Amino acid sequence: MTTAETPMHAHAAAAEPQMHVVATAGHVDHGKSTLVLALTGMDPDRFAEEKARGLTIDLGFAWTKLPSGRQIAFVDVPGHVRFLKNMLAGVGAVDACLFVVAATEGWKQQSEEHLRILEVLGVGHGVVALTKVGLVDDDDRELARLEIAEAVEHTFLDGAEIVEVDTPTNVGLDAVRAALDRLLDATPFSVDLGRPRLWIDRVFAAKGSGTVVTGTLAGGSLSVDDDLLTLPGGRRARVRALQSLQQSRTTVAPGSRVAVNLSGLAHDEVARGHALVRADQWQPTRLFDASLAVLGRLDHEVSQRGAYQTYIGSGEHPVRLRVLGHEAILPGDEGLVRLHLPVRVPLLPGDRFVLRESGRDETVGGGAVLDVAPVLPASKARPTRSVDRVVSERGWIEADLLLRLTGERREPNVGRWVVSEAARAATVEKVRQAVEAAGPLGLDQATLTDHERAVLPLLDGVVVEAGRVRQAGAADPLAEHPFLAALAAEPFTPPDPPAGVSRAELHELVRRGLVVAQDGIYFAPSALAAAAQAVARLLQQNPEGVTVAQVREALGTSRKYALPLLARLDGDGVTRRRGDLRIGGPRLPSLPSAG
Repeated sequence: MTTAETPMHAHAAAAEPQMHVVATAGHVDHGKSTLVLALTGMDPDRFAEEKARGLTIDLGFAWTKLPSGRQIAFVDVPGHVRFLKNMLAGVGAVDACLFVVAATEGWKQQSEEHLRILEVLGVGHGVVALTKVGLVDDDDRELARLEIAEAVEHTFLDGAEIVEVDTPTNVGLDAVRAALDRLLDATPFSVDLGRPRLWIDRVFAAKGSGTVVTGTLAGGSLSVDDDLLTLPGGRRARVRALQSLQQSRTTVAPGSRVAVNLSGLAHDEVARGHALVRADQWQPTRLFDASLAVLGRLDHEVSQRGAYQTYIGSGEHPVRLRVLGHEAILPGDEGLVRLHLPVRVPLLPGDRFVLRESGRDETVGGGAVLDVAPVLPASKARPTRSVDRVVSERGWIEADLLLRLTGERREPNVGRWVVSEAARAATVEKVRQAVEAAGPLGLDQATLTDHERAVLPLLDGVVVEAGRVRQAGAADPLAEHPFLAALAAEPFTPPDPPAGVSRAELHELVRRGLVVAQDGIYFAPSALAAAAQAVARLLQQNPEGVTVAQVREALGTSRKYALPLLARLDGDGVTRRRGDLRIGGPRLPSLPSAG
């Protein structure tokens, strides 16, 4: 099999020049594939069945160089209604179209459907090829031209060039090439945003190469050895080789038809409709809000009742639909919808989709993605492309997540977040009130949320000291707290329960190390030091060990206080327990020698 993207043994060239990808569209048997063959010398019909039936059933690819030297690649899509989903897979990432109408038959119902699909997918440039003109007289040709002009009125093809061509006799082929050159003069190249996404339209296993996927690259460049992710599915793979226009490349630019040889991925682990992306650049979603333009030729409204399929990227997905703000959208009108997908796919605002209803087997319309991760319930959602709306609805959003959701980078304005003015003001006020309510002791910083800690630098007259958030200038009520003096006065029989100290103050005294808590009893740190010295002296006299009673008597205290003191000394490594005795531990203090 030889196509624009098959396998990968040629000498690697550097980056390829940018190209335009153009879709052919139109009614079955109007001569699309024949015209592409004549323009490129390549037969886009890949399957024996297609050749036998004279009918394109799957996507075909071909390319050529126009008189200007510009590279152009054709995605030849099937025209028969039964193969419409394959057609939709092919036009999801094209720049322009070559719309084919046969002079022998004129504008057909499927011509209309293809035009509307291209329109809702956002294709904005095109040329019309009026084929088979050698089989009709001048009057019929003129009638066909008038019919086309009327059919495309008020669409993106309104005013487009109509070029007469008769492929078997080579009449008009140069005129088509020249018209395509003029068309592409007005068609912008794909922009490199550094965020590549390749919607996969073919997958195959190439002998000696492994898994190969093909598609039209958008959003950014790909290079050999890039690490990528397939979505849905989340399979990781590495780019082993790249090919475009049967030339091996080290890098391919956005807008290219490309074949990607992947390592670490079996060919049955990926399929048409999947996408290749960089893992950290996308927020795959199963739910998105969008605009929906309903085709005017429908004889019914569009509501949540119905079995719908959406075509987005190169994928076909059953979806649940909810109309936002209304019960239904009338034919010819535009409204807002929420779509629920069965799998997670990497979308961005601005992505185009087509909606079909399975029960009626008809194209309903299409539109553009507005919000790839809506947070408001459907009853309140009124999506737009505005990044400010996304920030406002969420209040707080990390800058990296905002980029993944919208494709637009905003610099953080609080910590690592982009925060709406209302959310920032509300958080600042909440923290200010909490600090005031905490009094001179201040607020334990550990009790604040990440958002609340992030706004602390924005609060005037507030300081953070020793983990407490308090008003600047407020005296520290713990610096010379009376409880500290009480503990120092009675080191081995401290007040129980603690007198003249609140629970919050007691907690902060312990946290700062000004008070030692052990088994519900509170001691001054100096009491622990003095007890350690006393035990060291006892052990100097009793090297085999000392009892609790001996320690209690030496300290002049009761068993109630001696036990927690010894438990703390054990925990600190000053003593170790051996049966009923305490012996010296690694941190037992040294005493001056008797001499």
